Amino acid sequence: MFTFIHKISWAIATTFILLSSLYFSFKLKFIQCNFKEMIKKLFQKKTHEDSISSFQSLMMVLAGRIGVGSIAGVALSISLGGIGSIFWMWVIGFLSAVLAYVETYLAIRYKEKDQKYIYKGGPSYYIDKGLHNKKLAYVYSIFVFLANVIGFITIQANTIYKSTREMILVSPYIVAYILAFLVAMIIFGGVKRIANFLSKLVPVMTFIYIGTFFYILLIHVSEVPYLFMNIVKEAFHLKPFFSSFLPMVIIGVQRGIFSNEAGLGTGAIAASTTDSNDAKGMGMVQMLGIYITTMFICTATSFVILLSPYHSLFLKDLNGIEITQFAFKYHLGNIGIFVVYISVLLFSFSTILTSYYDGESSLKYMKKRVTSLDLLLLKIFTIFLLFVGVFLPSTQLWNYVDVMVAYLAIINIYAMVSLRIKL
Repeated sequence: MFTFIHKISWAIATTFILLSSLYFSFKLKFIQCNFKEMIKKLFQKKTHEDSISSFQSLMMVLAGRIGVGSIAGVALSISLGGIGSIFWMWVIGFLSAVLAYVETYLAIRYKEKDQKYIYKGGPSYYIDKGLHNKKLAYVYSIFVFLANVIGFITIQANTIYKSTREMILVSPYIVAYILAFLVAMIIFGGVKRIANFLSKLVPVMTFIYIGTFFYILLIHVSEVPYLFMNIVKEAFHLKPFFSSFLPMVIIGVQRGIFSNEAGLGTGAIAASTTDSNDAKGMGMVQMLGIYITTMFICTATSFVILLSPYHSLFLKDLNGIEITQFAFKYHLGNIGIFVVYISVLLFSFSTILTSYYDGESSLKYMKKRVTSLDLLLLKIFTIFLLFVGVFLPSTQLWNYVDVMVAYLAIINIYAMVSLRIKL
């Protein structure tokens, strides 16, 4: 039954994502190609010293986008959908960048301030204030909580433990305790501390991962043209259509959207924290996050895997991280395992922080006056989920998160298309 729900949900979500991406691309004259404006808006100065800058906002969003979906999720895409799914991941990365623009534009336009005068926004707010549909806005907030807090946090914790286990034999309780302690240190400091921390962490973790990828690419530079041709060839292998081609496209879209979050609206939640009211400018900035995630991080992961004999692996309860670790070890030996491990720690840790913030934002929408006790209980619940996530089966976690992500996409894209005249 769950498998049927999973397939139907993603068939609808994939249709929504592809059609809306094409619609907004033509409507906005392929604004996702205006890289000059994206860079210009990225380094726009803050209007207030205590506010969150465009750069910090992008780092918060990137922290959520660049998670295990960019490392373990891409490996799953190759394992389940074949190498052709990488091509469709690229396609959806380019097309769906415009969705990041639209959702950010609407989030900035309809954002408001909380009790501490910090901006808050996202799909719940533009569904409420733009569509005047409080019930749907409330439903969206619930799904954000179910997906980001319960789903994303547990899968990140699970991946951290599995990656640690590949390095050393360690008790899951020790990993859970250390992870809970580190996360607690940050989230108890509030949104400003989260933003400041992530603005320093994200560039470092991205540089380490991409730098290692380019080194591996240089070693295998003669194989790269063949690899590109093979990806494209497999992407258009149409027979059999329903049992092979269509699932490959859906898996490519699914893993691409899971990694970059375009169209889900969750990126718009973090983007709305900036004090800037330049909706177009902030939308331009957030499109960069899609390209960095899909075209750089996900592509790096896929190439490293495809340049290794990953077919020789036989795994049960597949998380995906096992394949990536195998590939990096094949290329770089034990140093490769260490690079993946550090990357998983940093990527997962940053996503945990952003997922917590999305949960806090959803709580602030669902309960207009959030007390200190409410936030304390949410933080304790987050710490609890880190423990639970370490012990849960990986396959079940990925399936649960995938379904939640599909529902977020369906609701958010419906709202964006309904509000198209506001752009």
